[in-house]
Amino acid sequence: MKKTLLYGLLAIAGLATWAAIGPHAAASDTERTKRVYAKPKDADLSTTLTPMQYKVTQQDGTEPPFRNEYWDNKKAGIYVDVVSGEPLFSSTHKYDSGTGWPSFWAPIESDHIVEKTDRKLFMVRTEVRSKHGDSHLGHLFPDGPEPTGQRYCINSAALRFIPVEDLEAEGYGEYLKLFEDAAE
Repeated sequence: MKKTLLYGLLAIAGLATWAAIGPHAAASDTERTKRVYAKPKDADLSTTLTPMQYKVTQQDGTEPPFRNEYWDNKKAGIYVDVVSGEPLFSSTHKYDSGTGWPSFWAPIESDHIVEKTDRKLFMVRTEVRSKHGDSHLGHLFPDGPEPTGQRYCINSAALRFIPVEDLEAEGYGEYLKLFEDAAE
């Protein structure tokens, strides 16, 4: 009788714990990575973003070169949209273009990138935006290194950097594989 009561109490405790932490705790890595990326309301963005982040992402602005957070960041990790959190670039694709902005030769998730023709400033350029956050990120130029020959010139203010050691804890564990070769 005591064993039955004990097993019953353990089962109830287990269900209570599962209910408290939710069904996501038992989800596989694949299921957890199916995040929903969305742009918050403008009223929320105006209070959560810095003035420079807001100017860059929401008003198609550009931050000053060489005076921004990530232009010379050499740490291993990924860069996500500061607005939506969607993964965009990896430090494994970052290089020093000499321009004063973070530059990448490829995105880590090309389906999170939208390219648009930009005819501002009396020239034709390719603007780079995030798909779900619709954030202005920067521009794409055809003068990058191999293997793509492309340079994604991106504003630091549009990005949030997640160091490799924090990827799992922040829900981006599937990107750890990008850094496995570097660790060996």
